Amino acid sequence: MGGLRYHDRKRLCFFVDRGNADSFFEQLVKLNEFVKQEWVAQGNYSELYERIGPRVIVILDNASYHKRQDIIDKIDLHYRIFTCVIYPLTAPTLI
Repeated sequence: MGGLRYHDRKRLCFFVDRGNADSFFEQLVKLNEFVKQEWVAQGNYSELYERIGPRVIVILDNASYHKRQDIIDKIDLHYRIFTCVIYPLTAPTLI
């Protein structure tokens, strides 16, 4: 799993040793902690992180575990900074 921040082009990558719903959620937990640490390091209060902190758009492929309702519910409940978007990948058309 990796990401690129738009304004300063900072890259972040986490190694995923198995692709399933549990590892996907673990990576979001790590990403949340990283973003929170950076936000606090900029002089912000950790108590305000969830309410007024940064928002992160997570673009996902169409793997079935990205769409599991229990995982979506956990993200919505615990990590409101994330907006998850499923990108519909299609095979290229051959002409």
